[in-house]
Amino acid sequence: MTQAGADVDSGAEAPHRIRCHLDVLLKQRGMTMAQLAARAGITVANLAVLKNGRARAIRFSTLSALCDALDCTPGDLLSLDS
Repeated sequence: MTQAGADVDSGAEAPHRIRCHLDVLLKQRGMTMAQLAARAGITVANLAVLKNGRARAIRFSTLSALCDALDCTPGDLLSLDS
């Protein structure tokens, strides 16, 4: 997996309605951000952008790596607020 900072785009755009449940999944699995970063091949900084709701985009390769490492589906990780 890539370690590039371009995995997630945290540009200042209009608010979005997508919510990332990374914190919940980490807690359920008793996993730290550092452990997930190592398993998924993603930087802790990029995970923090996702976890804190500042991401504006995510690559499918990053999403796949997270789902593999967390043994979940994209629907477990992301939801759409109404």
